[in-house]
Amino acid sequence: MFEPLSPSELSALFLSLKVALIAVIGAVPPAIMCSYALAKWRFPGHSLLNVVVHLPLVLPPVVTGYYLLLIFGRTSFIGAAIENCCGIRFAFRWTGAALAAGIMAFPLLVRSIRLSIEAVDDQLEMAARGLGATGIDVFLSITLPLSYPGILAGAVLGFAKALGEFGATITFVSNIPGETQTLPSAIYAYIQSPSGEIPALRLAGLAVLVSFGALFISERFVRRGNHRRAIQSHAYALNTKVLHEQGRLNR
Repeated sequence: MFEPLSPSELSALFLSLKVALIAVIGAVPPAIMCSYALAKWRFPGHSLLNVVVHLPLVLPPVVTGYYLLLIFGRTSFIGAAIENCCGIRFAFRWTGAALAAGIMAFPLLVRSIRLSIEAVDDQLEMAARGLGATGIDVFLSITLPLSYPGILAGAVLGFAKALGEFGATITFVSNIPGETQTLPSAIYAYIQSPSGEIPALRLAGLAVLVSFGALFISERFVRRGNHRRAIQSHAYALNTKVLHEQGRLNR
């Protein structure tokens, strides 16, 4: 059990790390935009968007993978267009594993970031607008800095989710050693073999350690973010009061 990892095990581990990292990097920007829209705006279809965003949490992962195969497969219009335009192929490639992992992690990102954005004091944003700041300025200078711990916490949770994704990935990109065989896929392959119990146990232990570490780090980010938000909110309130007082005296 405590022997060094074999080349195939290392390949599965490194591929999983690469897939999870790419998945989170690709998912964070749209997750921030979607979270901001859900937290700050009210529009027709708000509830529908919220349902669609969280659908991967309740759908069987195999269903998600099947629809990804239909939409981004080589015979589909979208999949063929992306391959012809950008040279990126998703089906049965590690890029497809990253796409599937990103989609499965997306709801966790949105939930964490949305809660963090909703926790930002609306009065600070209103005061900034009253001082002439545009919506983008308010977002970049107040909303985003105060909510970034939630973004980091969501990114860590999303990374752990992407690292452990199995159902959608194996349906969309199969289980090809060295190409699409991630950590969960390798564990599944090993437990199908009579001599694979020890390698499966080693990889399962690695998965537990990574998941435990991700949850621990995420919790630390949340706690630090709450403390930092309270301090910065107080500082922003004082600055706003000073600016209002200066404006009153100048008039």
